[in-house]
Order: sequence, then structure tokens, then C-alpha cells
Amino acid sequence: MMKKYVYPSLLVLALFTVTFAVNLQAPLYGVYAQESNVGSVAVTIAFAAYVAGLLPTLLFLGGLSDRVGRKGPIIISLVLGIAATALLVVSPSWASLFVARLLLGVGTGLATTSGAAYMTELVGENKAGTATVLVTSATSLGFGSGALATSFSLSLYGPTLLPVSYIVLFILGAVLIMASAMMPKTDKTKNLSLFRLPVFPSGTWVYGLAMMLSWATTGMIIAVVPLELKALKLDQWIGLVIFLGIFVGFLCQPLARKISSFKSLSLGLIFIPVGFFVIILGSVTSSISLILIGSSITSAASYGFLYLSALYEFGSRDPKNRARATAGLFIYAYAGFSIPVVLSGVLADLFGVIVAMKIFMLFITIVTVFISMLCFFKRKHSSFNVIK
Repeated sequence: MMKKYVYPSLLVLALFTVTFAVNLQAPLYGVYAQESNVGSVAVTIAFAAYVAGLLPTLLFLGGLSDRVGRKGPIIISLVLGIAATALLVVSPSWASLFVARLLLGVGTGLATTSGAAYMTELVGENKAGTATVLVTSATSLGFGSGALATSFSLSLYGPTLLPVSYIVLFILGAVLIMASAMMPKTDKTKNLSLFRLPVFPSGTWVYGLAMMLSWATTGMIIAVVPLELKALKLDQWIGLVIFLGIFVGFLCQPLARKISSFKSLSLGLIFIPVGFFVIILGSVTSSISLILIGSSITSAASYGFLYLSALYEFGSRDPKNRARATAGLFIYAYAGFSIPVVLSGVLADLFGVIVAMKIFMLFITIVTVFISMLCFFKRKHSSFNVIK
């Protein structure tokens, strides 16, 4: 009974905590930038440092848990989340933000690849769909809740470099490190090379490209849109914008589970450009309501329909290499999460944030049309499953 409910619950909480730490510092980006007297490009570079830590982890350590077991990478991820946040408290600056984001990227890479495989082993291979939902739910809530928690803390207690949300992470992370050490070793480790490249299962490229596009949009919401909110004197809404940009996707996951992965893909491709257009409209008219609505629409794609269906497709099409397949998916996702955001930061410094957002809008529209055309021509030769 304990194995059936308690251990999966502990893993859900651990994955939530690891991802909770990732965007915890987002509402304070401007403060760290001011401490070091840097601009938009520096902010987006620090934001993308997360990917600089994550991608090598996915590329070279995506199969680590197959060799050493699932628990170790989860515990290391929790330690890295605490260490990164502590660094920002001890030395609040752009340089510290860069290093912290780097550490958070490594931690997320370890946790997401081992966590997906570990959850499937805890609940059973016959419930792979349930395992996928648990992992996506935990990480979606975690990614969104961190920024909201810090914004809420700052609004309650005023400006500080040690918000209550940081303290919550320190306590929860420490407890989970001890609890995770007692979790069972359900997997059978394999005598494989420590460095194992990710795999890209046949037929998953469409989901990979769509995830790349949708997470590029999420990256804009986390790193670039807050710069415009600050310019509009709406920076108190940053946490909620980021939270909705992720949490609404979590709410869409039950629906995504009931429809075919192709329909999920189609809905996601529609919501990405529509949502970001509404965000731009809200920015031009200084309407926080439109910005919140647009952020919610993009979230439905990024962390709802596309995230769930892509994670399921990558894992189910190569179940013997589930951890490495998950790493392959996140290679796509985080390439989108970083490169367009940094380029938008450069454009923001040169031409202004609104112009950078409009250019990004043009980019995602063109890419969405391209992906949709590829899907149309390839659909007859591909299989699209319902998540079970």
C-alpha cells in the first residue's frame, strides 16, 4: 500500500520542488540586473544560462539514471536547487543569477529524465499514461508556482532579497532530500556507459518541433514580457503572468488525455500564435487583462496539449530507453526555450521590447504554418495515439 501511494506522492513532491526553484527568482530579475547595472540582453543571457546547464546534462547524462539508479539524480537535483537559491541570497547580482540558473538547469535535466522513468517504475508499466500525467502535472505546477510565490511574498512583506518563498524552498527541499533517500530502488540498473546520448524515437519529430516553438513562447513570457510589464508599471503582475503561462496548461491536461495526440498537437499549434498575439495587444493597450488572457492561451499549448502528448509519444515509442527519449524531447524544448529569447533580448535593447515581441510574433506565425504543412503531408504515414 505504501509503495502504491506514498512513494509516487513523494516523487511528485520532489519533482514539484525541483521545478519550483527554477522560476522562483523571476520577479527579482530586474533587481539583480540593477545591482550589476546591466540591460535586457544580460537578463535574457542569465535566463538562458539555465539551458546552458540543462542541455549538456540531457546530451551526455540523459541515461545516467539507467546506470546509477533513479534516486541519486533526484536527490542531486534537490541539492542544486537549494544551492542555487542560497547563492542569490548570499550574493545578489547578475553574475550570481547566471551561475544559479546554470545550476538549476543541471538539476532540472537530471530530475526530468530520471523522474519520468522512475514514476513509470513506481506505478507500473501498464500505467505509463498515468505516470506521464503525474510527471507533467508536478513539473507544470512547479515551474509556474515559483514566480507566483515570490511575487506574493514581495507584495505581502515588501522588497527583500530573501522572500518567504526562498525560505519555503530551503525547508521543503531539505525535508525531501531526507525522504528521497528512503525511497525504494525499484529499477534495475544496467552496466552501461555513464555518458549516453539522448534518443529521438521514430515519428516524434513533429512533437519535438512543436515543443520547441511553444517553449520559445513560454521563455518570452518568463524573460521578456516582464521587461514590458515593468515599463508599463505593472511589475506587480509578473508572478501571476508567469504562473498562468504555465498553470493553465496543467488544467488542460485532463482534456489532452482524452483526445488523440494529433488533435492535441493541432490545438497547441493554434493556441501558440493566438495567445502571443493577445499578449502583444495587451501590451500595446496597457491592458493587464489581455496580457493575462494571452499568457493563459499560450500555456494551454506549452504545458497542456503539447507537453503531455509529446512526453507520452517520446516515452511510449521507445519504452526501453524512456529516460533517454525524455532527454531527446527536452533537447527540442529547451533549444526553443533559450535561443529565441536571447535574440529577442538583443532586439529589445536595439529597438525596444514591443518591437522585439512583434518580430517574435512574426517568427512563430511562420514556423507554425511550416509545422502545420509538414503535419498535413505526413499525417497519412504516422500513427497518433490517445494517452492511456
